[in-house]
Amino acid sequence: MLRTFVAVADLGSFTAAAAAEGYTQSAVSRQIAALEDVCGVELFARGARGVRPTPAGESLLPHARGLLDRLADTARALDGLRRLDTGTLRLGAFPTANAALVPRALARFRARHPGVRPLLREGMTERLLPMLEGGELDIAVVSTHKHPSIAADELVTLADDALLVALPSTHRLAGHDRVSLADLADEPWIVADNPEAIATMRARCESAGFVPQTPLRAAEWISKLGLVAEGFGVALVPALAATAMARDGVVLRGVAPDQPRRTVYAAMGRHARRSPAVTAFLTDLRDVAEELRPRPPA
Repeated sequence: MLRTFVAVADLGSFTAAAAAEGYTQSAVSRQIAALEDVCGVELFARGARGVRPTPAGESLLPHARGLLDRLADTARALDGLRRLDTGTLRLGAFPTANAALVPRALARFRARHPGVRPLLREGMTERLLPMLEGGELDIAVVSTHKHPSIAADELVTLADDALLVALPSTHRLAGHDRVSLADLADEPWIVADNPEAIATMRARCESAGFVPQTPLRAAEWISKLGLVAEGFGVALVPALAATAMARDGVVLRGVAPDQPRRTVYAAMGRHARRSPAVTAFLTDLRDVAEELRPRPPA
């Protein structure tokens, strides 16, 4: 309606405006009449040689142009979001996902969509899920490391991630391909200093027949592996991040007979299910997770 009003004002004719906008003349007349009813005033003075805006029409004209300009800007911005030329991707991930999975997926995403700005928040699953639910994040990489299941609306499985045991390279079992947890019953275990991590470690070890000693508590993987390298204990390390955690003095071995595992998911916020940026980044996450998946020996 406003677009038709501006066309009539610019062209000075209902007939010319109808041709320019692809309407019939009667349709233009109806739109202008409806707008005048809304405004409660006459917007055009009709004459034999065409029409011209009344003072009220002249007053409305700059506002109508401004609204149409803002509408065009909004349409261009939305089109840019759809085409991933611009916008923001708000991402959350747990620490070991940020070792290799997330950086590689972000690198692929950036190569294809350099105009989209990623914002990353790191945290454990129990912190990320409320942020996702509250609309602070669009997508989060979470895991069942401390929880048997995850309560979230939209979950996409990325990996079935094995947990490896990190041993000093001089350890008596370092030459084995797989190590039993029971064989490490007398070792100090290095674990994060929070109740959930300690409880998870204890449950895994108790299923192997012993209660773990956890005198050394460290949250960061670089700290854990530094302590392992110097012979202060052993630790469980996710296979998903094993390549990024390689360091001198440490070997990573499979666990026998029952390899502990966790499931890694991409969880999406309800508000972001149809987001083009989330959809595109999810594809990159799945592809990189597949590349990082350990392959059986030939």
